[in-house]
Amino acid sequence: MSTPTATEPDRRLAIGLLVGGLVGLVASAVLLIERIRLAEDSSYVPSCSINPVLSCGNVMESTQAALLGFPNPIIGVAAFPVVVAMAAALLGGARLPRWYWLGLQAGVTVAVVFISWLVFQSLYRIGALCPYCMVVWVVVIPMFLYVTLRNLRTGVLGGPGGLARALDDWSAPLLFGAYALVVLLVLQRFWSYWSTLL
Repeated sequence: MSTPTATEPDRRLAIGLLVGGLVGLVASAVLLIERIRLAEDSSYVPSCSINPVLSCGNVMESTQAALLGFPNPIIGVAAFPVVVAMAAALLGGARLPRWYWLGLQAGVTVAVVFISWLVFQSLYRIGALCPYCMVVWVVVIPMFLYVTLRNLRTGVLGGPGGLARALDDWSAPLLFGAYALVVLLVLQRFWSYWSTLL
C-alpha cells in the first residue's frame, strides 16, 4: 500500500471522517433539540437524563453549556456537516489544497481542546455527564489524531519525518490511551455512585 500524499485522498481517513461527522452531527442535533425543549418547558426531563450522574439536564443548565453565549450543540450542528462534506469530497476523488487541510487541522485542534475543557468541567465543576456530549467526545478524539497524523505524514504540517512515522506506529495505542484516560477519570470521579450499583 502506498503512503498517501497531500494530493492523494486517504480513503480510510475519509471514511472515518464521514462516519465520525455523521455521528457527531446526530448527537449534536439531538442535544440541541433537547436543549430547546428544556428552554420551552423547565419541567421537561431530557431523554439523556438517566440518573444523577448521566444527567444532561444538569449539564444543559450549566453556564459551561453556552460558552459563547449560545448552546454549545449549535457549534456541532454547524461544524460536523463541514467534516461530512469534506469526507464525501475525498471519497469522490477530490484533491483538496493544503489550505483546506490546514483549516481542518485548526478545526479539529480547537474541537479537541474544547472537548477536553468540557470533560474537565463535566467531571469537576458540573458533576454530571451528558451522554450525547460523550458521543461527541468519542468522535472528536480520533478525528484530531488521524487528521494530525495525515497532515504530518503528507507534509501539510511541515516536512514528513520521524515524528510522523513514530506516531503512525503508535496511533492505535494513543487512541486507546486517550479513551482509557477519560474512562478512568469518569470512574474515579463518580466511584461513590458507581459502587452503589455493584
